[in-house]
Amino acid sequence: MESLIILIPLALVLITVAIKVFFWAVDDGQFDDLEGPAHSILFDEPQRSKASASDNKTK
Repeated sequence: MESLIILIPLALVLITVAIKVFFWAVDDGQFDDLEGPAHSILFDEPQRSKASASDNKTK
């Protein structure tokens, strides 16, 4: 019975922290685009020509 004096407030604090972290993640945009990064790996990046790559090195 005495352990409930410690465990109930501890549980309430942990629930409060978990809810705040969840809403922070939602506000920060963590769950905005779940499919974009998964699909972007399927597409190749456009190839740069060798002439433009060497021009960038000399500048």
